[in-house]
Amino acid sequence: MKGPLFYSKILLFGEYGIIKDSRGLSIPYNFYKGALKIDNLSSSAKKKSNEELLAFSKYLESIHYKADISVKFDLESLIDDIEKGMYFDSSIPQGYGVGSSGALVAAIYDKYAVDKITILENLNQPKLKKLKSIFAEMESFFHGKSSGLDPLNSYLSLPILIKSKGSIEPAGIPSQTKSGRGAVFLLDSGIVGETAPMVNIFMENMKQEGFRKMLKNRFIKHTDACVESFLKGDVNTLFSNVKSLSKVVLENFKPMIPQNFHELWKKGIESNAYYLKLCGSGGGGYILGFTENIEEARKALKDHKLEVVYNF
Repeated sequence: MKGPLFYSKILLFGEYGIIKDSRGLSIPYNFYKGALKIDNLSSSAKKKSNEELLAFSKYLESIHYKADISVKFDLESLIDDIEKGMYFDSSIPQGYGVGSSGALVAAIYDKYAVDKITILENLNQPKLKKLKSIFAEMESFFHGKSSGLDPLNSYLSLPILIKSKGSIEPAGIPSQTKSGRGAVFLLDSGIVGETAPMVNIFMENMKQEGFRKMLKNRFIKHTDACVESFLKGDVNTLFSNVKSLSKVVLENFKPMIPQNFHELWKKGIESNAYYLKLCGSGGGGYILGFTENIEEARKALKDHKLEVVYNF
């Protein structure tokens, strides 16, 4: 058995802000993908994935019987397949902010949810909200708290616009200009990040009035403006908004930025060669970069590995 493919995602804008009702924009990233497979567990990676699926199935069993959950699973088939040697065959790096657990959740829902909402249906607001809340409940096994957005993106394999906590819709994003010099890229920090500790730091900071004010008046304001200008294809405004957002993140989210990237972050803002922002919760994994001139950014970041994900 090899199941359908589920892709990684990139949250272009909205990390942390969407917890507090900012806008957000998430796009599928087809470079990384995963699928459920049944095979002999010949490697330690396959064994580890199989063990993780077993633990996940026990968690799904516990939510299956909750009165207020709007999803049921074919638990018998799921546990039977795990015993046969099922694992998640994935190229998506874990702890890198590109949705490794989201793709796994989407794959399990797709194969084992009873009366699932399919991607072929007319996906109206109520259905999208229901899917997102099911995925949030499922993915919380991995992170402690989940918005459900990563699995939703992986499941639909469409760009998703988060208008507010209660409003999400598939988004049309400007088509890429392959020959364009402007780019969105991933920068490998070389460190694996963990979501839960970063979210805990954020929640602690939210207890301070000054941090809450900054989040509302600066972070969310710039995030919303970035989403707006990206969707309109207004590149000039986009870069000015991304620069403002990059500054706010450097000033207020230092624990989420790996220590050895603080100076690099600052250099980008000062030189205008590139602007960096968090990719997911931060703390390691990938850092997201925006540049008006990819060659200039490559020179400035010559000691680092860059992966272009979108061209302007």
